[in-house]
Amino acid sequence: MGRSNTISNTITLGSAKSDVGIYKPAESWKLEYKNPPAKRRNASAVYTLKEMEEATCSFSDANFIGKGGFGRVYKGTLRSGEIVAIKKMELPKFKEAEGEREFRVEVDILSRLDHPNLVNLIGYCADGKQRFIVYEYMHKGNLQDHLNGVEQVKMDWPLRLKVAIGAARGLAYLHSSTAVGIPIIHRDFKSTNILLDDNFEAKTGKLTLQSDVYAFGVVLLELLTGRRAVDLNQGPNDQNLVLQVRHTLNDKKKLKRFIDPEMARSSYTMESISMFANLASRCVRADSRERPPIIECVRELQLILHTNSKGLGMTMHTLRMI
Repeated sequence: MGRSNTISNTITLGSAKSDVGIYKPAESWKLEYKNPPAKRRNASAVYTLKEMEEATCSFSDANFIGKGGFGRVYKGTLRSGEIVAIKKMELPKFKEAEGEREFRVEVDILSRLDHPNLVNLIGYCADGKQRFIVYEYMHKGNLQDHLNGVEQVKMDWPLRLKVAIGAARGLAYLHSSTAVGIPIIHRDFKSTNILLDDNFEAKTGKLTLQSDVYAFGVVLLELLTGRRAVDLNQGPNDQNLVLQVRHTLNDKKKLKRFIDPEMARSSYTMESISMFANLASRCVRADSRERPPIIECVRELQLILHTNSKGLGMTMHTLRMI
C-alpha cells in the first residue's frame, strides 16, 4: 500500500521517551508535545488483571473477537454491566520492549482524544507485566465484514456514503493537530479497522504513525466495488484492487462494471458514483503530493451525499434517517 511522506512534528511511536524496563501507571508516562494537549472530558479507568479475567470469562474462545499485531481482542462485560472490547498484549520476549512502548503511547494519546468518529478509550490495565486496553464495543463489527457478506445488513449507497464521511471526519480530527497539538498519523487505516456502531457511525480504531490519504482512498474503492483491497483468491492481475480499477475510475462507461452489484440500483445516481470515483482516484495517486487533504475529502463526500439524495428525490428527513 502506498504511503505519503512522513509529516514533520507528528506523533510517532519512536517519539515516546520511556524506560521500558520499569512498569509505571499511564499518569507517569510523558510524551513531548509542541503545544499542551487537550484533555478528554472523562478520565480513563484503571483495571486489575482479575477484572479483565472476570470480564472475558478468563479470555474464553466464546469472547474472542479478532487478532492484530498487538495481540488478541475479546468482548468483555465490566462489573458495571458495560460491554467493552479488551485488547490483550501478546508479544514474544524479543518484542516486549516495542510492545510496552506502543502500549504506553496508545493509552497516552487515546486518553487525550475526544471525537464521535473515534473509538473511545474506556480504560487500561497495567498489572505486573500484563497489558490490556479497554475500548467501547462496536456492535456492528467492522466495515469489511459488511461489504463481504459476513454480516446480514445490506449496505446501499447512502449508507456507504455515511460510513465514508464518518471515517473521513475521524481522520480529519487526527490530522488537524487540535487533539494533542501536533498531527497524529494513522498508518493502519483499512476497512477492518473501521468499526461501526448500532447506527452505522464509523469510528477508526488503531492510532499509529504514517500518512493515510492513500489508505482512505483504498477504503473508498472497497465501498464502491464491494471488493477486498487485496484478494489472493483472484487471478494474478486482479488481486490488487487499486491496480485493477485505478485507470477506469474516471471513465463513466468502464466504471459501471465495477459498481458493487449488491447495491440496489435505486439507491444511487451515476453522478454521485462518478464524483465518488474521482475522489477515490485522487486519493490513491502514486505521487503523494497530488492527494487531497482529508478535510477536503470530508467536504467532497458531503457534497456527493447531497447530490445523490437530490438526484433520487430524497427529502432531508429521509436523509437524516440514514
